[in-house]
Amino acid sequence: MRPGQQGPGHDGKRRRPVRRDRKLLGAADGVSAGAHTDTVQAVEPESPTILETREGRPEAIRLRKFALRIVEGPGQGAVAVLTERRVRIGTAATNDLRLEDEFASRAHAEVVVDEIGFRLLDLGSRNGTFLGAHRVTDAWLAAGDRIRIGRTTIAFEASDDTVRLPLSEAGAFGRLVGESVPMRRLFEVLSRVAPSDSTVLIGGETGTGKEEAARAIHAGSPRATGPFAVVDCGAIPGSLLASELFGHEKGAFTGALAAKPGAFERAGGGTLLLDEVGELALDLQPQLLRAIERREIQRLGGTQVITVDVRILAATNRDLRRDVNAGRFRADLYFRLAVVEVEIPPLRDRPSDLPLLVAHLSAELEARTALRPPSPSPQESERLAKHAWPGNVRELRNWLERAALVGAGRDVETVMAPTSSPGSALPYREAKATVVDRFERAYVEEILARAGGNVSKAARDAKMDRTHLIELIKKHGIG
Repeated sequence: MRPGQQGPGHDGKRRRPVRRDRKLLGAADGVSAGAHTDTVQAVEPESPTILETREGRPEAIRLRKFALRIVEGPGQGAVAVLTERRVRIGTAATNDLRLEDEFASRAHAEVVVDEIGFRLLDLGSRNGTFLGAHRVTDAWLAAGDRIRIGRTTIAFEASDDTVRLPLSEAGAFGRLVGESVPMRRLFEVLSRVAPSDSTVLIGGETGTGKEEAARAIHAGSPRATGPFAVVDCGAIPGSLLASELFGHEKGAFTGALAAKPGAFERAGGGTLLLDEVGELALDLQPQLLRAIERREIQRLGGTQVITVDVRILAATNRDLRRDVNAGRFRADLYFRLAVVEVEIPPLRDRPSDLPLLVAHLSAELEARTALRPPSPSPQESERLAKHAWPGNVRELRNWLERAALVGAGRDVETVMAPTSSPGSALPYREAKATVVDRFERAYVEEILARAGGNVSKAARDAKMDRTHLIELIKKHGIG
């Protein structure tokens, strides 16, 4: 069921989220707009999300509270009340509402507050989540609804009270920038997390800036003067990943000609980011769990136990809770990584940040390459705001760099013309190759023109190997 659809009630009929007495005004970046100063006003009668402003600037989000109470089955009487955006349900001890039901999964379901209503999400559980007689994966709740999980019945109880979530005064955290409500809420959380030594799991789609968030956490911590090491768990073959993480002794395997410390040792006194941790092979997960829990490792082929002083951050574009239920990720490792869990919103959910991002990324590009993309025309700005940005901020950065290179002396609309894309008529590999070829040719022509035809200078300016540049010149027949 898609957001905005009416969910089924316990009588099987479609119904809208519970109504409220207060009126809300306007909307911005996925939350209801509020009044100025410190008054709290509102948007739609059903909206449980209120934006609190002061002198016209968002200052906090207020979420209407609710409680989940077990009314039948094991653990009857247990209750969980909303304190953040969601209440998590399952058998694991880290859930807000812990179930004692053998038919429930460790991370079974959650109830999330958004601008539309109260949303019940099944997390890929083994035996399903039911709203009345209906099994649901994504549904809207109304006051009085009953959620059934295994032998457990849970009452959804709405409240007129609210929980206040403050927003950061800053419009940036490290290299992450944004004035939208979702980003300023993220900055507030990250600024509180950074000075601690807690393990943080950073979620978000590809290209949203998970590594930048990790670097900013490190920079804002007492470990800032220590090393920051990154291991990409999705890019290193499984046979080599253990060595990359834990190191190896000489002769540990074929090709191990000398002892080598792993990332846990290299990050000593600092921070280790486990990027794309959801791609970690199951057979390596117990070793990683032991290293995180004990802060001790053994190199491959070694017998010495080495104590490490390192803070762990992890990043993933997967929903690890669903992977836990599907048996693809160990539950104990997930809960050990998700001591604090944050999610970076996709670019499509914060379109008001586009002008700020364009200016910020253009300035970065100019500082790095002495190139600056042409300013978007009003029509192009409108197109940018409507674009879905599946590659998020990374896609925007690449687009700006392409505009600076290919669009020199032309406006952005010309660079973004439909002819720049091969469309979906071709198979994926052919379509990708076509786009890459066009980019390579345009890039090489541009850097050669700026270097006056001097190949060596063009290679130095582009920070690429001269031999590789010559190969590209021959490949595309540029002469």
